[in-house]
Amino acid sequence: MARRVARATAALVARTVTAVTSRAAATGRAGHGCYDRRKNQWFTRESGRVLELVKAGGWGMVPIIISAVLVLGIVLERFWTLRRKAVVPPTLGGEVRDWAASRRLDAAHIDALEKNSPLGSVLGAALRVRHLGRDAVRDRVEDSGRHAMHSLEFGLTTLGTMALIAPLLGLFGTVIGMIRMFLSILEHGVGDAQYMAGGIGEALICTAAGLVVAVPAYIFHRMFRSRVHSYGIDMEREVLALMDTLDETSHVAQAAAPRRAAR
Repeated sequence: MARRVARATAALVARTVTAVTSRAAATGRAGHGCYDRRKNQWFTRESGRVLELVKAGGWGMVPIIISAVLVLGIVLERFWTLRRKAVVPPTLGGEVRDWAASRRLDAAHIDALEKNSPLGSVLGAALRVRHLGRDAVRDRVEDSGRHAMHSLEFGLTTLGTMALIAPLLGLFGTVIGMIRMFLSILEHGVGDAQYMAGGIGEALICTAAGLVVAVPAYIFHRMFRSRVHSYGIDMEREVLALMDTLDETSHVAQAAAPRRAAR
């Protein structure tokens, strides 16, 4: 019994592949055509394009398209938000250290600094508690740094989720296509492979679409994660340099105090 089922399945697959390849060769577009089960006709790369491929993918393409739009929006938004000059301006750390060394630090300067960038918000938090000692500055910087990193990582979890589920959505469309193929076999039998080609094409299109969404989403997710981690290292370096400057300024002020008192 098992051998008969295996022979029947092999013969079915062979007839389906033969029908698909012969129909593609007849159109002169072998490898570039796909059978539209609803219209009972083939469309080529020149006539169909992306819209026809989406239509041939069936309802399984709907969640994949939604995922693709979501991934595109997150990628564009993160590209704009995670620019280096917007997160870690190259001259901001030096300017703040100059302010601290010259003691030109008032509430207006600190408010403007905190609104400048994520690096500015961390440095501003350190400057607000500079009179409370190094330990207090370190604690405040840790709290402010967590908030800054959280804002920089906005959308990356969703991007990683899309990279994970997009192949599963493609697999879902594949299963739907295979189900429709077997339903067409029940309705029309195995004599005409054209009715099965639509389900096979739908399954393959959904699989390919899921991979097309998942691979770029995973690449950009890893790239943005690496960029955020690099920005975190840069902000930590700038904060340490500012704390050293504040310590030096404090030591200079303490050394100058007895001299002024003696005068």
